[in-house]
Amino acid sequence: MAAPEEPELSQAQTEKLLQFQDLTGLESMDQCRRTLEQHNWNIEAAVQDRLNEQEGVPSVFNPPPSRPLQVNTADHRVYSYIVSRPQPRGLLGWSYYLIMLPFRFTYYTLLDIFRFALRFIRPDPRGRVTDPVGDVVSFIHSFEEQYGRSHPVFYQGTYSQALNDAKRELRYLLVYLHGEDHQDTDEFCRSTLCTEEVVTFLNTRMLFWACSTSKPEGYRVSQALRENTYPFLAMIMLKDRKMTVVGRLEGLIQPEDLINQLTFIMDANQTHLMSERLEREERNQTQVLRQQQDEAYLASLRADQEKDRKKREEEEQIRQEEEKVRQTALAEERRRRTLEEEKERKSECLPQEPASDDPESVKIVFKMPNDTRVERRFLFGQSLTVIYDFIFSLKESPEKFQIVTNFPRRVLPCLPTEEQPNPPTLKEAGLSRSEVLFVQDLTDD
Repeated sequence: MAAPEEPELSQAQTEKLLQFQDLTGLESMDQCRRTLEQHNWNIEAAVQDRLNEQEGVPSVFNPPPSRPLQVNTADHRVYSYIVSRPQPRGLLGWSYYLIMLPFRFTYYTLLDIFRFALRFIRPDPRGRVTDPVGDVVSFIHSFEEQYGRSHPVFYQGTYSQALNDAKRELRYLLVYLHGEDHQDTDEFCRSTLCTEEVVTFLNTRMLFWACSTSKPEGYRVSQALRENTYPFLAMIMLKDRKMTVVGRLEGLIQPEDLINQLTFIMDANQTHLMSERLEREERNQTQVLRQQQDEAYLASLRADQEKDRKKREEEEQIRQEEEKVRQTALAEERRRRTLEEEKERKSECLPQEPASDDPESVKIVFKMPNDTRVERRFLFGQSLTVIYDFIFSLKESPEKFQIVTNFPRRVLPCLPTEEQPNPPTLKEAGLSRSEVLFVQDLTDD
C-alpha cells in the first residue's frame, strides 16, 4: 500500500511555520506561510514585522478554530484541524514573547542540530520494524492498563493490514498516533478518546487503528504521515483507487469538536466514497457478468466437445464396423480361395476312374443338395475316403457334407475317426455294383 502524499513543505519549514503560529497566535496557516515566505523564512524578522502590525486586543486568550482549516495548500482535498494551545495576546504577553523570542529561537535551532547529529551517532532503533503486530498489541495492552477497557475498538493488526481491510470494506480508517511524552496525550485519552460518545461514534462509523510512536510500527507510520504535534489523528479512505489521507486532526481536541470535525470530513468525502462503492459495484457486476459469460462459454464449449466426442465415437464405431466387415470379407475370400485350392488338390489326388467293364468297378450316382446328379465309377477296394474326396472336389459340393445310403438309410463313414482311423472300403461298406447315394449339406448345422 502506497504511503499518503507528503506535504509540500520541508520538515524545517514546517517547524518554522508552527513556531511562527505559536509566537504570533495567527489562526490561518496560509497567512503564516505567506508572511514567512515574504521574509525568506527568517522567523525572527517575520515575528518582528507581525508585532509591529498588531494592536491591543481586550481578550487575553485566542480560542481554537471552530472550522477545518486548509493547511496543505498543495492539496485542498486534505482537511486539517489544528488546536493551538492558548496564547496571551495583550501588551504584557507580547512583551514576554518578544523577550523570549531569541532564547526560543536559539533553543529550537540547537535542538534541531542536536537531533540531526544524533541520527549519525546513534540511529533510532525504531527505524527497524521486526514485529509490527506485536507493537500494536503491546500498545493496546499498555493503553488498557492505563486508561481501562472503555475505549474504541482497536484494530489488532498492522497499519498495512488496516489499510487493506478499509480498502476492501470501503470504510473510513482513523489512525491515532500516541505520543507518550506529550503533555496533552493523557488528557486527550481520558477526556476525549475514552468518552462514551466518541467510543460509540468511532465504533459505528469507521475502523480505528492506533499505536505509540515509541514502538517501531508507530514510528514508521508517523514518518509516513508526518505529524506536527500530538495528539494526532488522520482520516484515510479509498479515493481515486488508492488509500489517501483526507483529514488531519492535531492537538488537544474536545469530544464534541472531534465528532464534529470527523463528521465534516466524512460528509465532504461522502461523494467520493459513494463513487468508489458504485464503481466497485459496477466492477463486481461486470466481473459477475464476465464470469457468467465465461461459464456459459465453457458450458457451450463442453457441449461442443461432448458432441465432437460422440461424433468421433460414432465415426470410430462405423470405421470399426466397416473394418470388421472388410476383415470378414477378406477372411471369407481367403477361406473361399483356400477351399478352392483344397478342392483342386483333392481333385488332382483322386485315383483314375476305372473302366465300365472292370469287374471290380462300382457305379455310383450322387444326388447333390441342389438336386443335380453326378455319376462316377470307383473300385470295390478303394476307401470310402475316395468317394468323399471326389464329392469335395466338385464345385457345386457344399463345404461340409455327409454321404448317406438310400435304403437302408445310413451314413457312410468316409472320414477317419479316433474309433476308426482307417475308413472301410466300398466293399466293406456293403455297396453293390450300382448305387445311388445322397449328399447332405452340413454347412449350416
